This record gives sequence, C-alpha cells and structure tokens, in this order.
Amino acid sequence: MAIPTLACSCSLPPPPPLLRPIKTLAESVVRSPPPPTPAPSALHRPVESLRRGDWVKLICGAGFEDAADVRNLSLVYTLAGVDCIDCAAEASVVSAVNEGIDAALSIASVGRPWVMISVNDDREDVHFRKAEFNPEDCPVDCSRPCERVCPANAISLQRVSGEDEYTRNTTIKVQGGVITERCYGCGRCFPVCPYDKIRSVTYVRDPTSTCELLKRDDVDAIEIHTSGRRTDLFNELWNSLSNSVGHVKLVAVSLPDVGESTVSVMNTMYSIMKARLQCYNLWQLDGRPMSGDIGRGATREAIAFAVHMAAKRDKPHGFCQLAGGTNSHTVDSLKRVGLFQATTIPETFPDIATSLIGCPQAVIGGIAYGGYARKIVGRVLSKLPMHDGHAHIEDYPGFLLEALREALALVGPVKSFNLPPL
Repeated sequence: MAIPTLACSCSLPPPPPLLRPIKTLAESVVRSPPPPTPAPSALHRPVESLRRGDWVKLICGAGFEDAADVRNLSLVYTLAGVDCIDCAAEASVVSAVNEGIDAALSIASVGRPWVMISVNDDREDVHFRKAEFNPEDCPVDCSRPCERVCPANAISLQRVSGEDEYTRNTTIKVQGGVITERCYGCGRCFPVCPYDKIRSVTYVRDPTSTCELLKRDDVDAIEIHTSGRRTDLFNELWNSLSNSVGHVKLVAVSLPDVGESTVSVMNTMYSIMKARLQCYNLWQLDGRPMSGDIGRGATREAIAFAVHMAAKRDKPHGFCQLAGGTNSHTVDSLKRVGLFQATTIPETFPDIATSLIGCPQAVIGGIAYGGYARKIVGRVLSKLPMHDGHAHIEDYPGFLLEALREALALVGPVKSFNLPPL
C-alpha cells in the first residue's frame, strides 16, 4: 500500500497579499485534529477521518465535465478541508481536479484530498445519463421551463430570427440546447417539458479508459455505481478493472437501498471484490440521488438508509458513508437518530486494515455532498467575469473568500471546526 497522504508541508512561496485572508482563514479553521489514543500507526489522513466519522467528500458529479467549474470547486473545497473529491472518469476532468487542488495548496497549508473517479456497471444508474433534445423542435413561444429548472445551468436557449431561403420571409426559431459537459443527469427537465421533447441518453464508462486513469499517480480512489440488481454486471466490471485497482488506496461502491436484500447484495459484491481488494473499501449509501439542493426533506432517505444499515450485524466489511440528498440538514438529522460519529468495534478486518483492530470505528464514516455543495459555491462562481469561458477564482480574492465561507459552513459541522463569525 502507498505511503500515507499527509498535509502539504513543502516550502511554497507565500500567496499574493490579497490572498492572505484566505490563507489565514483556511489554516486557522482547517487543521488536523489531535491523534486518538491509542493511535493506529501510519494511517492515511482520509482513513482517520472515516474512522472518526468526520470524512467529507465533494461530489463534482459522475457526469459533470465542465473542467473550469470542476477546477474552481476543487480549489474551494480543498481549502475547506474535504478528504476526497469525486469526479467523472474523464482525463481532462481529473486534471482539472488536481489543478484546483494544487492551486489551493499554493494558497494555504491544508491537507491534500484524495481524488476519486466514478464509473458504473450498467445503464440503470441515473448518475450516468444526459438530457438531450433538438432545439429546432421547440415551439418559439415555449416558456422554456427546462431552462429555469436546471440546477446546473446546462440548458441554454435563444430565439433567433432569420430568413426563409425560399420565400424570403422572416422566420424565428430556437437555437441552443443542452450543454452536454454541464448536464449531470438529474432529470428535472424531463417532466416539465410541455411538449415532451426531452429524452434521456444513458451511457457506461469505458473500462479500458478507466484502467488507464487508475494508473495515474494523481488518482487515489475509484467508486463503482451499481443498481444492486445485477451482481453479474458488477462482477464483469470488477474483473475488467482487476489489473488496475491495485493502484488505488480506496474502492467505494455506491448503491441504493433495495430493501431487505441490500445487505445480501453487498455481501455478494464484497465476495466478488475480496480476493483482489488490496486497499480500504467503502459503501456509499445513496439515499435520494442528486437531490440535496432541493430542500430540507431531501436528506430523509439517506438518513433512513443509515438507520437501516446501522441495525444490520451481517453487513460486509468496509466504511459506510452517506450520499444522495445530503445537505446542510444532514448532520442534525444524523444527531437526532444517534448516528453522528457514533462508534462501534468492528469484529473483522481485511489484511490491509489490521492496524485498526481494537479501535473504535464510526458506524457512519462521513458524508458526501454533491448538488448542495455545488449549489452554494456555484452561486459565487456564477459571479466571476469570464474570459474565453474560463476564470480562476483565486484571481478574484473577494469571491474566493465568499466561496470559502460557504464551503466551510457546510464542511465545518461534520469536521467540528470552530468557525469564525461572518
């Protein structure tokens, strides 16, 4: 297994004067907690977070491929102290994540988060779809509800006038459509189209390309999304990745609650992975996918999934982490059911985790934030002046400070940060 990932301690030039308030805020709030007693030896910082129950993952989106936004999101949330950044299994997106992380580390001495790529084993997972329609099929008098409802600003439509080439009469038509790299498949546009013109296009990430990404030294983890209904497809994908998963520090499996068969499915998938699993593993309990930005109630299904899993004694080894509908209400909801950083002593450990034997481990290792995390920082990113479609948020220190405060307000309650008053 690779050596532990520690906070950046290399000698870096000081940030420009205008970025010093960001450096001061990040370094005063985001600090490594004191080691537990007794302390497991040589654990990765993110693994320690999972064990304590204060792991935080930023989900950029399995299908979100806007490299400029991904870079800026990664920069902001690295400064806010996340443990992992999950992104699309696309080389340019992975590079954008790492560029954002490097930019953050040049500003402040904080820990380097792991980089995770997300793939799927079939076409049923809603994270791996895109909306698609032909704007020329849209009536010119349509009120365009799809454009208003899209949380990613991935639909852009304009009415344009022209001239009919035969009659020379003035015509009006609609141009634009779905900005594919920004669409992450939430599906909110499908039911609101008054003319039923929007369709879903599903896809599966190419295992060969994924294997090449896993060999990169700037990819630390992989997450496999599965519907939980076809373990044969999970087995097929795992076998296709088996020669490359040895390069990573963590393998995560994201699945929905499929009722009483959930634990049985998890055990089957763990048995498939076990022989070639040379690192830590994590189960992402996906409550209500891509809904955290909708409102308070969106987190209920993730909490219910956590309660369901906490009651099971026969679940397979691995950390558990919440996702799907997570937002600013998730921590309080976990506290109400007694699961926020509640610990237990696991009975079994794989060889890779023998250093954890006898140590308390959180029942729920942490929380992944996706749509809500992107929404609160995205409001700031939308203010950036764009040059050729791109802008580096650190070039606008006022906006960066605003974005960092938003991110800390989300990450802080999980990490038990002492946040300064605004």
